[in-house]
Amino acid sequence: MAPNLHNLTDEQKQLIERIQKFINQRIDQPNSSVFTIYGDCGTGKSVILSQLFFNLQQAAHDKKSKLFGTKNYFLVNHPEVLKVYKNIAGTENNILKKNFIRPTSFINQLKKKDERADVVIVDEAHLLLSEPDHYNNFYGENQLEEIIKLSKVVILVFDMHQVIQTKNYWDQKRLDKILKPYFHESDHLTHQFRITAKPDLVHWMNEFSEGNLLPIPKDADDGYDFRIYADAESMRKEIVKRNQEVGLSRIVSTTGYPSTLDGGKHYIYESGGFKMPWDQYNYTSTPWAEIPKSIDEVGSIYTCQGFDLNYVGLIIGPPIYLDPEDHKIKVDLSKQTNTEVIKRRKDIADPKEFDRIKKQIILNSLNVLMKRGVYGTYIYAHDPALREALLNSYRKIKG
Repeated sequence: MAPNLHNLTDEQKQLIERIQKFINQRIDQPNSSVFTIYGDCGTGKSVILSQLFFNLQQAAHDKKSKLFGTKNYFLVNHPEVLKVYKNIAGTENNILKKNFIRPTSFINQLKKKDERADVVIVDEAHLLLSEPDHYNNFYGENQLEEIIKLSKVVILVFDMHQVIQTKNYWDQKRLDKILKPYFHESDHLTHQFRITAKPDLVHWMNEFSEGNLLPIPKDADDGYDFRIYADAESMRKEIVKRNQEVGLSRIVSTTGYPSTLDGGKHYIYESGGFKMPWDQYNYTSTPWAEIPKSIDEVGSIYTCQGFDLNYVGLIIGPPIYLDPEDHKIKVDLSKQTNTEVIKRRKDIADPKEFDRIKKQIILNSLNVLMKRGVYGTYIYAHDPALREALLNSYRKIKG
């Protein structure tokens, strides 16, 4: 649970110290206080939260500490990530499984008990519901707003590029409106920790998910295994080899292929004779990526967000294409198959604005999946024009 302090950077240590000072100063205040950490995929947000919560729980059991006796919670909305925290809980002093909870459960439990928490840490707050969702037993208007009201101090991490469903839709304006009534501080993380790629390649990935197809950087494969594939089956075979060599290597895909929650297998068919089923719902306590047989499935945003893989083979599905006229990467919503991520919102009345949001959400999912591989990223695009453009750019850096 607690990262080795010697493995934390000076920037991370200083931020943890700053937040701990913030907590100590605000814990006795009558009104709620919020500290927000902003950062893209792989910038070490969860590492900071893990160390912070470890320190917090030790202080809660230290009679000499101002935080002695405090009741603190760690909220995780992603079910697969929650499994990781719960599996680690119990291996460290004062870190228990009950400390980690889904946001809806936290809100409903504290309201029922008419209690207020002391310090609440929210991992991946961009996944919090920003509208009612009866399917998840949330009947309020906004989960973050409810969490703040039920807590003395809230520490959360936010990444607008990881907003992947309309029911979780956030932008800076919406977040600022929620935070405005409260004492609030923030910090921005920029250093990339997850993937060992050079900054130019990370920039290329970010631009890609904004609709801009830049030339692949010349140093894209310098110390990082970056490849573009002409067919999906060849990519799959290489990912299987990486998995045999180092483990934790998986095929993942954006949406655009048939999939329904009916308990059956739904296959992705692609060039080269590629045929693999989507990931199955995982009822075990082991995260999908750590189950050996998941090498024979295609991971989705639901099973892979927040996870480190050693190597990732990414299929860019049918909705994402290259417009030959302006050479921009665009989204064809008619080819989107996951209707859950783009459900209508009553508070977004303008159809054009809602279409823009839906398209950005699909590109956000692409950004998240593209950054799963610590040591390598392999890419195959369904759209012929996009695939050929990527292959041409890749051939130039390979000589």
